Amino acid sequence: MHSIIDFVRRVFSIPKLRNKILFTLGIFFVFRFLAHIPVPGADVERLQNIFASNQFLSFLNIFSGGTLANFSIMAVGINPYITASIVMQLASMVFPALKEMQKEGESGRERVNQYTRLFTIPLAVVQSVSVIALLNSQQLLDTSNPLSLVALVTSLVAGAMIVMWLGELVSEYGLGNGISMILLGGILSQFPMVIAQTLTTTSVQQFTTTLTLGLMSLAVVGIIVFMNEAVRKIKIQYARRTRGSRVYGGQTTHLPIRVNIAGVMPIIFGISIMMVPSFISRFLVVSGKTKLVEFGQLLDTWFNPTSVVYMTIYFFIVFGFTFFSALLFFNAQDMSEELKKSGAFIPGVRPGGPTKKFLEFVVTRISLVGAIFLGSIAILPSFTEIYSGVGNLAIGGTSILIVVSVILETSKRVESMLVGQNYDQYI
Repeated sequence: MHSIIDFVRRVFSIPKLRNKILFTLGIFFVFRFLAHIPVPGADVERLQNIFASNQFLSFLNIFSGGTLANFSIMAVGINPYITASIVMQLASMVFPALKEMQKEGESGRERVNQYTRLFTIPLAVVQSVSVIALLNSQQLLDTSNPLSLVALVTSLVAGAMIVMWLGELVSEYGLGNGISMILLGGILSQFPMVIAQTLTTTSVQQFTTTLTLGLMSLAVVGIIVFMNEAVRKIKIQYARRTRGSRVYGGQTTHLPIRVNIAGVMPIIFGISIMMVPSFISRFLVVSGKTKLVEFGQLLDTWFNPTSVVYMTIYFFIVFGFTFFSALLFFNAQDMSEELKKSGAFIPGVRPGGPTKKFLEFVVTRISLVGAIFLGSIAILPSFTEIYSGVGNLAIGGTSILIVVSVILETSKRVESMLVGQNYDQYI
C-alpha cells in the first residue's frame, strides 16, 4: 500500500505528467457528459429496459459505454474510426503508394490520418443507419418523417466525429492512446452497473457460483497480464567493424516479439462480424413474411451467444484474423531490411531473404499461441453462462482484455516518463 501511495505522489509531483492525467480525466468527463444527451424522438426508458433484458444488446451497450441504452448522440461511438483505421492498415498492404506514405515521417502519417478521418464519415453514416433501423424494428423510434430521419443520422455522425476528436486530443495532449482510453472510459463506466445487476438478479442458490466466477475473473486477469507481457526474444548480433585502431560493433542484443502481437484488434473485428447476423435476424423477424420470419428466428437461434454455432464461428474468426493481424503488424520484410542496414544479423541465419523467412516462421509459431488465447477469451463469457446459469455476463473476457491491456500500456508510458524525468534532473 505504501508503494502505491509513493508511486502516486511521484506521478503528481511532475507538472507535465500531472497535466496530462488531469487533461485525460477532463476528456473522460466530457465524454461521459455527452453520453447522457439523448437524441430527440427516442423512448429512453423503454430502450433501457429492452437493452437490459437482451444479452446481445447488453453486450453491445457495454462496448459502446452505455451510449446505446441512452440513445445519446454518442451511440455510434468510436467504432467507425476503429473500423476506418483497420481498413487503412489493410489498404497499406494492397496499395504501395499508401505504404510509402506511411514511411515519409510525420507528414506522411498525418496524411494517412487525414484519409482515415475522411473514411470515418461514410462508415459513421452506415453504422448510424444500422442503429436507427435496429431500434425502428423494435418500434422504439418514429422514422416516418424523412426530415427527422436525416436529423437522427446527422446527430449520430456528429457524435462519432466528436468522439474521434476527443480521442485525438487525448493522444496529443493527454496520457496514452486516445482511442484506447475512450474505450477504457466507456467500459469502466459500465462496470458498477453490470456488477450491481448481477448481484441483484442472482438468487441465493447462485451466490456461491457468482463468488466462484469472481475469483475466476481474477485468474483471467492474471492470465491476460501474463500473455500481454509474454515475448519471444530473438538473439541479434552486430557485425564487428574496424576503423583504424578502434573496433565498433560486436554487441549482442535481443529482438523481442510479443506473443499477442495483434492486441485486441482481432476480437473487435470478430465482434463486428458476429453482430451482422443478429442485426439481420431482427429485421427479418419484423418483416411480417412467414418464411423470412422463420429464417430470422433460425438465425437468432444459431447466433445466440450461448449456441455452439456462434461460439465455433466466433472462435475461428478471431483465430484466423489473429494470424492475419500478426503478419500485418509485424512486417518481416521491413524488419530484415532494417537489420541488414544496421549491420545486425541473427546468428546462424543469413541476412536478407533467409532472415525474413526465419522471422515469419517465428511469428507464425508464436501467433498460434496468441490466436488460441484470444479465441478462448472471446468465447469465455458464453461458456461461463452455459455452465453457471448466471446471466448479465456480457462484460466478459473481451472487455476485461481491453481494460487490462490499456492499463498496462498506460502504466508503461507513465513509468517511462518517470524514468525520463529522473534522467533530466542530471542534465
